[in-house]
Amino acid sequence: MTSKLLEALAAELERPRELSSQVIKHIAGHHGVERDDVGAFLENELPNLEDYEIDLIFSPLFTPKLGDQAIFADLLGSASVARDQWPQLIETLAARPTQARLITPDGKTHVIPLREVAIERYVHRLRLDGGIPEEVGRVLNQISSDRGLLRAIARRAVWESAPRQDILLRFLTSAPRDACAADAVELLNLVESYQPEDRAALLARIPQWLELLRQEIEQAAGPKPFFSARIEESHGGDRDQRRPDESHIAAKKEEFARLQRIQKALGEF
Repeated sequence: MTSKLLEALAAELERPRELSSQVIKHIAGHHGVERDDVGAFLENELPNLEDYEIDLIFSPLFTPKLGDQAIFADLLGSASVARDQWPQLIETLAARPTQARLITPDGKTHVIPLREVAIERYVHRLRLDGGIPEEVGRVLNQISSDRGLLRAIARRAVWESAPRQDILLRFLTSAPRDACAADAVELLNLVESYQPEDRAALLARIPQWLELLRQEIEQAAGPKPFFSARIEESHGGDRDQRRPDESHIAAKKEEFARLQRIQKALGEF
């Protein structure tokens, strides 16, 4: 498993990454580098920076998201990697060396050896030491699609208490399979954001959230007030020609439907 894990880590760390506007702005603001000179900065100046400076530059690029965690959750299954094994993983990856492939705004790719500080950030945030409760694992093994993502969700620290494990288990057992992954992400966001004590506490809050969403949908679909009669007249007066933001309304309706599905899957208390 260690060799497979190392290869997977190296592959993900070395996949091409476009420099985000956040990274470019940071380099410009803190290091006085013009946009056209970012590539030269990465190749010539980066080796001279302190570790904390490297971390500040690379943190948006090498902080893994749930999708990254899913890759390793699928690889590990129900297994975990103890924290005392992480330093060796990081040291080995740095010694390979593991090289970032960074794409600058001009479309050029710059191959940069990754320092341990960047590798450490990535490894430490993958939840490699996370586990999946046995009963949850059995349910996940029966789900064929998006299993890696669902495993990554199940490995998050928020489920470590038994009452919260019950939330996840009830959801995975009852949720419709065609929407399970997307709804599970929303469930994770709700539980991590609001930290409900148990399933009953979460269910008690959902009606209020649904009502707020319903009001937002109605307001978005209806006419908006004008700041002055002149502006109202320019838009047709009583024949208001402004169109509602259909994409925003559709997103809110999907959020509403997703929350209803979660409510139904968790059941009444």
